[in-house]
Amino acid sequence: MILKNCYIYDEVTEKEKLVDFHVDEKITAVKEELIKTVSTENVITIKLSGLDREIISEINQHSEKYILDCEGLITLPGGVDPHVHFDTPGFTHREDFYHGSMSAAAGGVTIVIDMPCTSLPPVTNGKNFDEKFAAIKNESVIDFGLYGGVCANNFGQLAQSMEELAAKKVRGFKTYFVSGMRTFPQVSLQQFELILKKAKELNLPVLLHAEDSGVVSAMTKQHENDNDDYLRYCNSRPAQAEVTAVAYAIEIAKRVNGNLHIVHVASSEAAELINQAGKEYSVTYETCPHYLFFTEDDFKSKGSSLKTAPVVKSKKDQADLWKYLEDGSCNFVASDHAPAPLNEKQTGSFWKDYGGIPGVQTLIPIIFSEGYKKQKLSLKRFTEVVSTNAAKRYNLYPQKGSLQIGSDADFAIINPNISWKFETKELLSKGETSPFDNELLTGKVILTILRGKIVYSDAAGITVEKGYGKYLA
Repeated sequence: MILKNCYIYDEVTEKEKLVDFHVDEKITAVKEELIKTVSTENVITIKLSGLDREIISEINQHSEKYILDCEGLITLPGGVDPHVHFDTPGFTHREDFYHGSMSAAAGGVTIVIDMPCTSLPPVTNGKNFDEKFAAIKNESVIDFGLYGGVCANNFGQLAQSMEELAAKKVRGFKTYFVSGMRTFPQVSLQQFELILKKAKELNLPVLLHAEDSGVVSAMTKQHENDNDDYLRYCNSRPAQAEVTAVAYAIEIAKRVNGNLHIVHVASSEAAELINQAGKEYSVTYETCPHYLFFTEDDFKSKGSSLKTAPVVKSKKDQADLWKYLEDGSCNFVASDHAPAPLNEKQTGSFWKDYGGIPGVQTLIPIIFSEGYKKQKLSLKRFTEVVSTNAAKRYNLYPQKGSLQIGSDADFAIINPNISWKFETKELLSKGETSPFDNELLTGKVILTILRGKIVYSDAAGITVEKGYGKYLA
């Protein structure tokens, strides 16, 4: 198959270009001498608008006969979302790997890395990994990786468990400084230091949910009598919780020269601490689309559909996070995809409502609309923060996150000029509510290609069977 007239950011020449891609499962050639005409009767040129399932099935079976014309569109390497909770097995009433992966494909994401904490059993040793893998290996429509987890419950077998998980090719180890999960409780600072040391020995990063349990506990008690549930919750998880946790984590990471990644940073002050540490040490961080789109003022209209941990914060935090994303201080954006059914999101008490949103399908559309189209991000930075940088951070590059010859033929193709209103009913996730409901966006994913096959089109939906996605070991 040939993708013709692709407008891309070329990471090799560091320029925006118009090129043709020749692909099978991988990118076999990249040509700047664009194909002008095709006269042979055995080759069919197709515009991407209006692709139906029958045509896509034919393309997927006999791709060598087809040229897809991407004129007027923007082509980028398939999105990499390194922070999702797909919940299989154990909490599949909230999300499962099949629906989560379909939602990812609809958003231009071709690989996700799934968190270890929201499945039963949690992925904290080799045996639990095998149970998880058996449940999901034939469920995904896109490629995937997994993290291992370390929590207080399995700390007695720390070294053995982490070694078992490393042998299974996990992409890192997730842990928490504050956790409300009985099956995955938080670790102490002393335990965290041991985790960093062992992960360094195994040459893998440690991913930290950085909110300080002491701050959260004290502020929860201080605000327990607040009349307004949403204010009570937000006040219980202030920016100081992030700042304190990040400061502790950086101090320990410096002491042991650890490989540390802070997930879902919402506080600009916490981000600035990481920016400074990252100049000398292996300390990185991500932020999320909801922190870049909403502020605490939006809770009044969005309610618990916007409830996450950490919570969205001030306009200054939001503006600073955009600045850090633009200047390269913030490494990439991840969704922290974690949906739940309405009966858990709307209990009648904001305090008790489930904290998490279905974000994998909206990650690329939000960052494209709010970042690239509003000129906060160049095409280079947009490509890096939704694909390339996460692939590099988790040792997936250049197989993923790249448009080089030899990379997997993964593409997200965006029509940059479509203005549209996102509606929750468009989600392919099991999620039943989204804070992005009824928000106006510019730019829409119209085609997602994984390893040379069309897995999603805006016109036809998901076009491959579950199980097409592979575990990347």
